[in-house]
Amino acid sequence: MNQPSNAAERQMITVNIDGRQVRAEKLGIRLPFARKPVDLRDMTAIGTYEVYVSKTVTLTPQEFDEFASRLLKPRDWLAGEGGYEGYARVCVEVVADGRPTLFVDPSGSDYGRYVAKLG
Repeated sequence: MNQPSNAAERQMITVNIDGRQVRAEKLGIRLPFARKPVDLRDMTAIGTYEVYVSKTVTLTPQEFDEFASRLLKPRDWLAGEGGYEGYARVCVEVVADGRPTLFVDPSGSDYGRYVAKLG
C-alpha cells in the first residue's frame, strides 16, 4: 500500500466540521487541491491546504484507474465524508499499489469535489 513519505508524522486530532466532531489523522503536510477535477489530468490547484485523513480506502490498481478517470462520478464510500476548517481539509485517503495517493474532500457530497495528489 502506498503511504505518504511522512506517515510517521501522523497525529490523531478531533476537528469540528459543520457542527460535528470528526476524528482524523493530521498529516503535517500541505497540498494543493483541485476543485471538481474531471480526472487526474484536470488537476488545477485552487489553494494549498493542510491535510487531515478521516478514512483510508484501498483500491486495486484497476479500481483506482477507473476512479481517477471519473472523479465526479458518485461513490458510496465518499458520501457524507470530508469538509474543511480554515486552511485544512478533512479527506478520504485513496491508495492503490503502484499509484499516487489521492486525498479527496467530497465536502459532504459523494464525488471528488476537492482532490489533491501525492506522488
